[in-house]
Amino acid sequence: MVTAEPAHMAGVVGKRDPGVTARYIASNAWIGFTILCILIAAGALIAILGYVALQGASSVNWAFITALPRPVGVTGGGVANGIVGSLIIVGIATMMAVPIGVLTGVYLALFGRNAFAEALRLLADVLAGIPSIAIGLFAYTLFVAPFKHFSAVSASVAFAIIMLPLIIRTTEDAVRTVPRAIREAGFALGLSQFSTTVKIVLPAAQGAILTAVLLGVARVTGETAPLLFTAFGSQFWELNPTHPMAELSLQVFTYAISPYDDWHRQAWAGALLLTLAVFALNLLARAALRLGRR
Repeated sequence: MVTAEPAHMAGVVGKRDPGVTARYIASNAWIGFTILCILIAAGALIAILGYVALQGASSVNWAFITALPRPVGVTGGGVANGIVGSLIIVGIATMMAVPIGVLTGVYLALFGRNAFAEALRLLADVLAGIPSIAIGLFAYTLFVAPFKHFSAVSASVAFAIIMLPLIIRTTEDAVRTVPRAIREAGFALGLSQFSTTVKIVLPAAQGAILTAVLLGVARVTGETAPLLFTAFGSQFWELNPTHPMAELSLQVFTYAISPYDDWHRQAWAGALLLTLAVFALNLLARAALRLGRR
């Protein structure tokens, strides 16, 4: 049996509302634009990584990693002192920044509901945006100029300042994600605020906090500007942090601006090592975050 089409539906079947069509087109356009931006960002990253690898891979070998720099005009040599110096400077900076950053983040997460806490958050956000060269100049003014002596410790202070905002803000967010019921359970068992924080809250947030520390280390691993005012560099083995010390990114800078082709090749090789180090630290940070969520 065939029924007649209602009068109010006549001419509607097979047609689309113009407003729906416009929203559909706009949605697809923005999706396409987003995909284009993603491809541009990923393409730029791949291009940079590929070019650094192409230029530096041929010069990376065991001798380059384990040998000291050689004088101007003598081919060969390596960046062993720069690698060791980087480990010392970044290690001292981490030991400085982690306790201060984690404790400040815990304070802001648990007690940060007053004007002082808001001021701390503002200072951390502002500090995150200060150019690293300005922080290097600050460290030079406080720890180099008064003693008339460059040192690795002054470089570590500059690096620690750069790391602090990231550790503070990430720790605060990590502690806030711990359910309040978990802390209240600790209080119900008779634990003090301090014991609950140390034995329950921090272990629950340790994955995210470790991620923040690793990202902070990755942040300063490739920094060069603060080192120009602090560590200054050295062509020799130096393990005393109170003396001027070689650092890998500083050696890359020195080699890159030199007029010698051999040093240019070593600069690309050093840049490749730094890139691999930062890449590995980011992978470790992601792994730590995943483990912390389990």
